[in-house]
Order: sequence, then C-alpha cells, then structure tokens
Amino acid sequence: MTDHLPDTIRRLYTDPGEYIDSDHPIVEVFAKSAVLADASDREKAGVLYKAVRDGIRYNPYVSMRVPETFRASSVLAAGQGYCVGKAALYAAACRVHGIPARVGFADVKNHLTTEKLRQSMGTDIFTWHGFTEVYVDGAWRKATPTFNDTLCAKVGVAPLDFDGHNDALLHPFDGAGRAYMQYVNDRGSYHDVPAKFLMREMARDYANMQGEDLSGRDMEREAAEG
Repeated sequence: MTDHLPDTIRRLYTDPGEYIDSDHPIVEVFAKSAVLADASDREKAGVLYKAVRDGIRYNPYVSMRVPETFRASSVLAAGQGYCVGKAALYAAACRVHGIPARVGFADVKNHLTTEKLRQSMGTDIFTWHGFTEVYVDGAWRKATPTFNDTLCAKVGVAPLDFDGHNDALLHPFDGAGRAYMQYVNDRGSYHDVPAKFLMREMARDYANMQGEDLSGRDMEREAAEG
C-alpha cells in the first residue's frame, strides 16, 4: 500500500501525549534499546510489541483512581499494568521511532478470567479494554500487547503474536478450543488516553471493586492457584 498520512495527522500520532509520553527519558531508553536502529518500521513494531507484552506483567488489580495507572512511563517504571497502560506504553515506544500510534478501545467478553477477578468485577465484560493501533505499511494495524507469555501459559492459551503487519487482537479460543475472548463493542481510537473519562467510567462500571483493597492481588498468581 502507498497511502500516506497527512503531515498534521502524522504529527498528532507521533508527538508525545500526556499519557502516551514518548518524550519521557525511560520510555526513550526502553524503545531505543529494544530494536536495531536500521530495522524497518514493521520490524520495529513487531519487536516493540513483544517487549511490552512480555516485559510488562499484566495485572488488572491496579487503582483506576489515579492517572499514573494510564501513563506509559509509570507503567514501564512499575513493570506491570493493565490493558490500557500497556497499550499506552506500546504506542509511546512506537512514537519514539516515528511510527504513528494511537490507543483503541472496545468492550470484550472474557471467558477465562480468574474466578476471584470475576467476583470482584461482578461481570465477565471488560469495558473500555485497551489496545494499540500502529500505522505501518500504509495502514493502521491493531495489536493487543495485554497478556504476557507467563500468564498465557497459566491460563492455557498461546501468547498473541504481532508481526507488525497483520492485526493481532485477542484470541477467540484457547488452546483447548474453548471460547476465550469476544469483542462486543467498538469504542473508537484516540490520540492519547482519555484518563479522566476512564477513571469515571471504571468507577461506574466496576463499583464492586472500588471499595476493595486490591493491594497484593495478582492475576498471574491467582491463575496459577486455579
């Protein structure tokens, strides 16, 4: 494909954002050290995806009341985050290399969440699930760097791979052929994380979790315990 983004639109998706803070020093070091400088955009997008997917542990037991939960540099510093924070970090890492990137959102039905998480949430619908869109080879490509490889092994599904070209949204089935993840509502794409809005939405959608003490909770450990 030979399509090109207009310059103003390209800048919108390559300049740093408040939450996709690609100008933060630790994000720059992370992104530059992960890939070869002379690699193609497609190669960089694929390598950075895996670096975020496996280098940052997925843990949904984060506070939805603080903006740092949604900020790329904070997620990188913490070494863990939930889907939106990891999507922001992947977008930021791509922007460091001049690859246009943005965050997308959808509501998903998760059939393989842990029983403890389902009880806390009061539902198996994850509203405003975050993923990343990168502009490579003349088109926007969707990728979900959410579940790290060690967590995938514990819930019985292969980690989702992204080659920098073909869309990589979450698997519809697990390794045993059971329903795994179902996208039920597209919420659109954004140049930066709408964190204040998400904080309000999470408080409304998951009121059960607002009063719980989530400190010390870990989804990967819960998955291992069965």
